[in-house]
Amino acid sequence: MKYDTLLFDLDGTLLDTLDDLRDSTNHALRTFGLAERSREEIRSFVGNGVRNLMLKAVPKGTPDALFEAVFAEFRAHYAEHWRDSTQPYPQIMEMLEALKARGHRMAVISNKSDAEVKKLARDFFGELLPIAVGDRPGVPRKPEPDTVFRTLEALGGTPERALYIGDSEVDVRTARNAAVDLVAVSWGFRSREELVQAGAGCIIDSPLELLALV
Repeated sequence: MKYDTLLFDLDGTLLDTLDDLRDSTNHALRTFGLAERSREEIRSFVGNGVRNLMLKAVPKGTPDALFEAVFAEFRAHYAEHWRDSTQPYPQIMEMLEALKARGHRMAVISNKSDAEVKKLARDFFGELLPIAVGDRPGVPRKPEPDTVFRTLEALGGTPERALYIGDSEVDVRTARNAAVDLVAVSWGFRSREELVQAGAGCIIDSPLELLALV
């Protein structure tokens, strides 16, 4: 076993959350009379937490007080509609089950809020991914390596035998900053070309390809 510990990004890697994020974003924008965003715009905005998503979604120059109101509306709507369309990508469950059977230690690391990450991981993956870590006060978010190091410690893993799997430039930088190997995935929120430009050296096009790499 080349890698005994596998660390997965969540949105765009394991779960296709794009439509629910788009719908909640546009609900919040529409509520306050702001221009809505296309699915492709939302795709380009995600990857560094929902607050950053909304900062990019509102018009430039939006007053702070208005932004906070829009963001609060987004959070309230998303809390009620986070599972309307969200599903694991094809082959994800089969991949995770095979990796679990092989004895790999696995966890989720996301820039979503810690409570949201734990709920999504529990509801969709259960004991396949018992450790799920999101954004918490006092802990720098990805691409800083802190969550990677803390999660490795919790799993009893080491950077030398850990592999990070993600779909965005934030994930590429996270793996680099933590000095762990990276596999980028092309089925998520960034294209293969964008991943190459970000510095990803290994890119897979379907989840089951990962089985041959670990």
